Amino acid sequence: MTLTDVVGTLAAILTTVSFAPQALHTFRTKDVRGISLGMYSAFTLGVALWLAYGLLLQAWPIVIANLVTLALAATILVMKLRYR
Repeated sequence: MTLTDVVGTLAAILTTVSFAPQALHTFRTKDVRGISLGMYSAFTLGVALWLAYGLLLQAWPIVIANLVTLALAATILVMKLRYR
C-alpha cells in the first residue's frame, strides 16, 4: 500500500466514522428539527458526486467511504422529509 493509499484510507475512515454518531442519534430520536433541508440535500448530492468521482478514478477508499456516508445521509434526508 502506497503512502497515498494510506492517507486516503485514513481520511475516508475518519470522515465516515465522524458522521456516524450524528446519524445514530437521528435514527434513535427521529428528531430532525435541527437539520436544514437545503443543507442536507446539498450534502447528500455532494456525497453522491464524491462517490461517482471515486468510481471514475477507481479510488476504492473514496468509493467505500462515500457509499457508507451516502447511505446514512440519504436515510437522514428521508427522515427529514418524513418527520418534519
